[in-house]
Amino acid sequence: MLKEFKEFIAQGNVLDLAIGIIIGAAFGEIVNSLVDNIIMPIVGLFMGGIDFTGLSIKIKDAEIAYGMFIQNVVSFFIIAFSIFLFVKLINTLRRKQDEEEEEEIEENIQLLSEIRDLLKKD
Repeated sequence: MLKEFKEFIAQGNVLDLAIGIIIGAAFGEIVNSLVDNIIMPIVGLFMGGIDFTGLSIKIKDAEIAYGMFIQNVVSFFIIAFSIFLFVKLINTLRRKQDEEEEEEIEENIQLLSEIRDLLKKD
């Protein structure tokens, strides 16, 4: 059972997933810092100097922190858009790489066809 577990962990999919989670968490921290420290203060300036994180309504003993909700919604959209741009970039790079590989394969096929045709003539 231990041997099977080691084989499972050593598979590329599990390692790729672990690396993806670690990079995703680090990327999330960067985007959160961008939102919290750069974008939201600028948005607050346009809104008359409002700090969204402090906005709340108190109803009896309950405090509804709608400012934090606004902050989290903006953060979500920026993170989602950033991930969209990153995935789009990766897909573009992959397509270019695939096209280069296809061109190389086509060149090899063409050369092999020419060699075959030359051999047939003899």
